[in-house]
Amino acid sequence: MSTTKDRLAEPGSTVDTEEQRKAIRILDLTILPVMAVFYLLSFLDRTKMGNARVAGLQKDLGINDKQYALAIIALQVPFILVELSSNLLLRKVAPQLLMPSILTIWGIIVVLHGFVTSYPGLIIVRAILGVMEGPMVPGIVLYLSGFYTRRELAFRIAIFLSSGSLAGAFSGLLAAAIQNMDGIGGKSGWRWIYILEGIFSTLVGILGFYLVPNTPDDLKYLSARQKWLIVSRLQQDQPTHLNDHDHFSLQQIIASICSPHVICVFFMFYMTGTHVFGLALFLPFMVHQLGFSSIKSQLLSVGPFVGGFIVTLFSAFWSDWYNIRAIPIMITYSFAVVGYLMYFATDVKYGSLYLIAAGVFGTSPVLFAWMGNNSEPHYRRATSGRLGFIALNVGGITSTWIYPSNEAPSFKKATVINLVFAVLIILSAGLNALLLHRANSLKEKKREELLAPYIGAQIGNGEDQGKTEKYEMSKAWNELGDRHPDFLYTI
Repeated sequence: MSTTKDRLAEPGSTVDTEEQRKAIRILDLTILPVMAVFYLLSFLDRTKMGNARVAGLQKDLGINDKQYALAIIALQVPFILVELSSNLLLRKVAPQLLMPSILTIWGIIVVLHGFVTSYPGLIIVRAILGVMEGPMVPGIVLYLSGFYTRRELAFRIAIFLSSGSLAGAFSGLLAAAIQNMDGIGGKSGWRWIYILEGIFSTLVGILGFYLVPNTPDDLKYLSARQKWLIVSRLQQDQPTHLNDHDHFSLQQIIASICSPHVICVFFMFYMTGTHVFGLALFLPFMVHQLGFSSIKSQLLSVGPFVGGFIVTLFSAFWSDWYNIRAIPIMITYSFAVVGYLMYFATDVKYGSLYLIAAGVFGTSPVLFAWMGNNSEPHYRRATSGRLGFIALNVGGITSTWIYPSNEAPSFKKATVINLVFAVLIILSAGLNALLLHRANSLKEKKREELLAPYIGAQIGNGEDQGKTEKYEMSKAWNELGDRHPDFLYTI
């Protein structure tokens, strides 16, 4: 029985465009929803402390605002560290085993949150949860790259990231329903939130063992021909001229870190992270401080997240369709600026949350696409992607300190910080667009100068000369990467 690799070698094989589109649609209807659910549960389980707080967690455990913030950080720090160091694990363990396993285990850890009776116990389970969730996001990105081309991947990443805003909506709905179980079995409502949602995550994790194929060859819904098409287009998408030179090196890491456009987007990620996690962790609390009951606060927190989800999908689709990044970011974050101004200066505080959520959540996927589109080759792109995740989560740590309960319901300090960050993000997007446009122009003007070190004296003729030219160009692509004159930055 032939494998996908065998079929690739069959002579006369041609790419059937319509069949390829059908195969991609099957991927979009099978593996992409599963990955979106995995990320939704990851984001939901990391951020449901905001709902648990409204349901009485802080009061029952007798912890102050500082201890509450430290409990959030207890998850974020190991999450970032594991996320950074998960490359080897992701390369060595099959996705069908790894991702369902960590989801199943962290579901159990979430259940244990419901049995915590002390502050030290809360810190311990939060830290373990951070360790278990760390590999999931880079794992999903790496996994999807085995099914989609680089151009297709940007929008698919946006799709699964958009489920983060949807997680906030689900969290509010579920918390409102589950909180009514307060007192059942002698347990508070917030404990049941953790117990039941943790059980759900565990069950989804177990189901994942049957839903996550390792490779296109393992997809039962694809025909042999469609499997061949999936793999062949991935091979065509990989630049073969990098095969001999695309190796890990410290030089590639430094080149990524020192790139002006990477630095610019890094700080945009940090500021966006402050907004994203500020909403995810504190929006139910902010609504509660406006004078609503705890259950009504949970329900009212749903609307802004749903609005953010809709804008995220539209922004990601628009950005991908026109292959632009700066303009969608500047437009969507303008909503956030108006929202923060309304929250600061008017009494329409709840209504302003819709504009804030639309701007904040509508930007994150586009930022990830922008960072990935403009970094090449592989290790430079991988480094820039990890830098984005780091900045986003460090911004989340910052957000934990700017919403003290004694400043409710106005939260003036937090609102001013968020407003300044929102304006800076818009300005940074414009600045980055100018930098990239200038870089494209300079590369075009200095093409011969940039390629001169890689064009040496050719030895021999015919086939030998062709091999030498290919070798030199391969070396040029690897060493110059996105600075190569034939690489155009996405603006």
